[in-house]
Amino acid sequence: MTAPDPARTARRSLVTWLVTCVAGAGFVLLAAGRAWATFVFNPLEGTPGPGKVALVGSELVPFLTPAALAGLAATAAVLATRGLPRRLIGAVIALCGAAVMAGSWTGTRAETIAAVAREHATVAMIASGGFAGPSVTWLWPLASVAGGVVLVAGGAMAVVRGGRWPGMSGRYDRHGRGRARRHVSGERALWDAIDEGADPTADSAADPTADFKAESITNDKAGGTADGRSGEF
Repeated sequence: MTAPDPARTARRSLVTWLVTCVAGAGFVLLAAGRAWATFVFNPLEGTPGPGKVALVGSELVPFLTPAALAGLAATAAVLATRGLPRRLIGAVIALCGAAVMAGSWTGTRAETIAAVAREHATVAMIASGGFAGPSVTWLWPLASVAGGVVLVAGGAMAVVRGGRWPGMSGRYDRHGRGRARRHVSGERALWDAIDEGADPTADSAADPTADFKAESITNDKAGGTADGRSGEF
């Protein structure tokens, strides 16, 4: 039985972490656009029924969507960083998740719902002088809390294990160095190397006398050919 490849295991762990964090942020964004509570005002005399105000998560917790988007952007930034910056970004993801969890709890409190409902109620509803109270749909606040928990866990994992994950920059740097070392000869190869981003002067820089030697050899060959032709006559 062969031992697992550490590089492959690290890549698999990074992909799993990435999908999990994106799913957590997606839960928060989905919940933020759904109705969390309905506030019922007492009916006025002569009206057919009570006045109702439906409140979505982003209205009860204004920073819910920005926190989820910030966590999503930080998740993408982990791929482009290494070392200490990656750990700091992981801490930012955890803070975004904590803010989501705190906001989800605050958004379900009766005081918060009543205050936001008065801002969205009509003058007739407020003039009724009373209210029957809020009715909370717990599915979406709990989904938001679950998304926040995922972001906190994902941020903590990036802080602890982020140093073992591969990054995008290392792979591109290796390709870039390979191109820079490519041997360039001939006019066509020179233009092909420039199109691929290679440095066609890398070999000449390593040996400053390379161009002089090549020119000397060419001149010697040309001179020998001329002497040979002159000897034929």
